[in-house]
Amino acid sequence: MPDPKPLIELTGQPIGFTELLLIGENKVRLTAAPEGLARVQAARAVVEQAMAEGKPVYGATTGVGAMKDVAWSSEELDAFNLGLVRAHHFGTGEPFPISVVRNAMALRVNTALTGYVGCSTDLVNNYLELLSADVIPVVRRTGSIGCADIGLMGQIGAVLTGVGEAVYEGKRLPAAEAFKRAGLRPRRMAPRDGLASLSVNAVSFAAAAETTRAAAGALRTLLAVGLAASGAMGASRDPWIAVTHVGTPREAMIGKWLCNASEGWDWPSGTHVQDPLSLRMIAQVFGAVFESVLTAGHKILAATGRTDDNPVIAEGRVLTSGGSLPLDVTLLLESAILCMAHAARNSFNRCVLLGNGQRRDLPVNLVPEGAIATGFGPIIKLAGEIFSRVLSMTNPVSAQSLVVAGGMEDEAAFLPLVIERFDRQMQALKRLAALEALLAAQAMDIHGDKPSGAVKLVYDVVRRHAAFYTVDRPLSTEVEAIEDELASEEFLTGLIAISPIHAIDGFFALGGFGMDSFQPRPTAIDLKYP
Repeated sequence: MPDPKPLIELTGQPIGFTELLLIGENKVRLTAAPEGLARVQAARAVVEQAMAEGKPVYGATTGVGAMKDVAWSSEELDAFNLGLVRAHHFGTGEPFPISVVRNAMALRVNTALTGYVGCSTDLVNNYLELLSADVIPVVRRTGSIGCADIGLMGQIGAVLTGVGEAVYEGKRLPAAEAFKRAGLRPRRMAPRDGLASLSVNAVSFAAAAETTRAAAGALRTLLAVGLAASGAMGASRDPWIAVTHVGTPREAMIGKWLCNASEGWDWPSGTHVQDPLSLRMIAQVFGAVFESVLTAGHKILAATGRTDDNPVIAEGRVLTSGGSLPLDVTLLLESAILCMAHAARNSFNRCVLLGNGQRRDLPVNLVPEGAIATGFGPIIKLAGEIFSRVLSMTNPVSAQSLVVAGGMEDEAAFLPLVIERFDRQMQALKRLAALEALLAAQAMDIHGDKPSGAVKLVYDVVRRHAAFYTVDRPLSTEVEAIEDELASEEFLTGLIAISPIHAIDGFFALGGFGMDSFQPRPTAIDLKYP
């Protein structure tokens, strides 16, 4: 029976976030462009010619790393290339989401189609066959220093040969069993295919794309919550109007959104002369944060169409390469990590303002008049703990020293570790958004505010899970429930439907933005900055 899913043709050009989302969720079929396969064949011919002439080809006829000077005879090549991928199945820990692994496999195919790799068309087709059957290797997270994901991609390559583990029809199985159930058979690794299956950063780039997109979504929600808190405290909107005239383009974008999203209800006024900086400077903080995340996102997408193999095929020769160091992506993600701490501080500062009794005659700890309660004072400490948690992950790790492989490998970017820290920050911001939303809803109800638009969305989420606070009660479960709904795709879709920010939502395909109008096409995208 034909697969009814739409078709995406991989061409070797960069892949967009919409396509990555669809590939990761197994909502499309993938094929390789004929011209891309022709480039693969042309590069392969160069490799085979070099081997026929007796020239050493790194990782094909020679060992790798510290064993680079070990040459293998023609009779030993099959055993070496089979063993190469299996030796690099050394990742440990919790596995990556299946969506990340699907995208990593698609990226390996896509970058091979550039014609610089020298692998066989069989390897390309083998990856596509696994994706078509949805036999997805289990890839454990820990196993890459960010200079080619050898311990991560090795887990995928090993599955191609019939060992390791894979997920098939929702079950985690030994690779051989998954292949049997899917009607597949293990593959041999031709010379060069072994190294080409593992010595790239495809898992890191796939994980970076997924985490960066998720971070953009979390920040969109945190911005809406910040608007709710600002309204609850009667913040002046004048600074947001001002930034649309004198701010940077990103600051102006956020200022315009704050102004537009706050219309349609009787905005409270509690300002005497001017507000604390955490209210006046929301546009500046989030403008810088979104600028950083967008820049990182563009760099990640560029990497989806870039060959980072070693060696590479160019000018009709097999050339040794240093392209496996993803330092450009790593440094931009480390910058985004620092920006996440600024977003967390901005939110925490508003939490403090909501509870300190200094704004709009709100009571200390948001305890209503006449209530006998401690109120929200204790939980603001949790907000402080979350901010400190986010801040603690900002120390850069990409420049730390590491020398392995007998001194041959003395550079690394530690991209997977950077992504992991970025992901942990993003998860922490979701909880911080829930706390700030809970406090803002209490403040609104104390004054009887009737918000609309994006703020009402936030308010309604809180009140579905937490009643107006008059008597001290446990809050842990309520905060977690608010967090889950605010972090849901349904909430983000609703928020974007009524208050979009096109440059962010469209680029990252957030909240279903652009999915209804998606047209299957080759994956070349416009990398012009939005």
